[in-house]
Amino acid sequence: METKLPPYFNISPDTALSDLEDPMTTAGFSTLAKACTQGRNDLASRGLESDGHKKLRLFSTWEITRYLIPVATAHFRRVLKQNPDLPQGQSETKSGAKWFTLDEVLRLRAHFGSTGSKAKEYLPYRPKGLPAKITAVANFKGGVGKTSTCTHLAMSAALDGYKVLVIDLDSQGSMTSIFGGQVEDEWQTVFPLIARHYALHLRQVNQSRMDRGEAPIPMDDPLSEALKMSAADLVQPTHWPNIDLIGAQLNLYWAEFQIPVWRTQGRSWKLWDALGDMLVADGLLEKYDLIFLDTPPALGYLTINGLAAADLLLVPLGASFLEFDSTGRFFDMLHSTFQSIEEGENVATRALGLPEMAFEWDAVRALITRYDGSQQAEMASLMQAYLGRSLSPQRQDYTALVGQTSEQVNGIYEADYRDFNRETYVRGREVFDASYAAFKRLLLGVWRRDELAQQEAVKASA
Repeated sequence: METKLPPYFNISPDTALSDLEDPMTTAGFSTLAKACTQGRNDLASRGLESDGHKKLRLFSTWEITRYLIPVATAHFRRVLKQNPDLPQGQSETKSGAKWFTLDEVLRLRAHFGSTGSKAKEYLPYRPKGLPAKITAVANFKGGVGKTSTCTHLAMSAALDGYKVLVIDLDSQGSMTSIFGGQVEDEWQTVFPLIARHYALHLRQVNQSRMDRGEAPIPMDDPLSEALKMSAADLVQPTHWPNIDLIGAQLNLYWAEFQIPVWRTQGRSWKLWDALGDMLVADGLLEKYDLIFLDTPPALGYLTINGLAAADLLLVPLGASFLEFDSTGRFFDMLHSTFQSIEEGENVATRALGLPEMAFEWDAVRALITRYDGSQQAEMASLMQAYLGRSLSPQRQDYTALVGQTSEQVNGIYEADYRDFNRETYVRGREVFDASYAAFKRLLLGVWRRDELAQQEAVKASA
């Protein structure tokens, strides 16, 4: 029997030429971009309503009593019957299963929280008087699951009853697409917040210059416009009743070029504080329980702003040598970057005898994503041994549910379990429920630490 040659032998140059298109020009990239935009819009349109907006699916009694409100199904139905003013759900047939919107689920959760057993956790833990916690998901390596991790944690927290804001700092706008955001230009992203922060700084600098009899530095029209804007102008609702969004689009990348220009003009401007300061100034840490930041796959100015604003840092990575090595370099760059900022700032504070500045995060966790236990167990164990508690022991398996929902431009929790084999759905949910549980343990521990510190401070001042 004649052995078949590999396909890379006997390729005819003339045949290859006949398959080749004309050389690419700059204009050709525009054509490709338009084709991708059309395709993206077509994909994103799946699951959209007639008005062009996404709509969240309904939740069945089975889902509610299994995953969202910890009560027996019979008791749940009994409570609804006894309280006709509560949402009663809708069914496709007269005797069929009842389905509820998430907004109705949240109302039902509030009812059980106020009237149900105090021994059960109907409402999520949220210390009074403390600000929202900001979580940044970052790694400068692409494809490690930053956006999917950020999305699923935000959706998990929303299902758990928290009021959530997601902020997309990545000009690719993947998070924005998942939440159905509409962003026309950079003035509907975080860019105006950063510009406003610099404009306020420039205003202070100019006041000092005028006090010394010097001419002020001109403030251009974009900075003057930014001074009129606040986060309220940028936040848009999503198809989730308790998730809001500050979106992103391609023009946001311009900030990576504009920020260093402003820094050159204003050497004393603390550019890394811009996003965090504006979130505080505009009251978002009181309006929301949790804020999630999806960062670009690079350690640029937007990522630095996100990391500096964050209380919690999550670093997704795969269980492979290359991703472990790359993540180590990422941590090294974080050290160099923030140490450089601290040293630069503290030169002046030491001279003035003021307290030195130091960045601090409540907790940092690396997360193994896209995990295949049959092939990566040894590597994951090695990584755990080296990183210790800094690597979450919860490993996010790749399941069929993950692949199918990503193809539909949806998050895991937007998937209707009737579209899957029940076992596939339950197994897929278990993976992400466990990931959220690990995050929630971290969150609650941090909040409790802050709560106890606040109580001690009150005692000390009494």
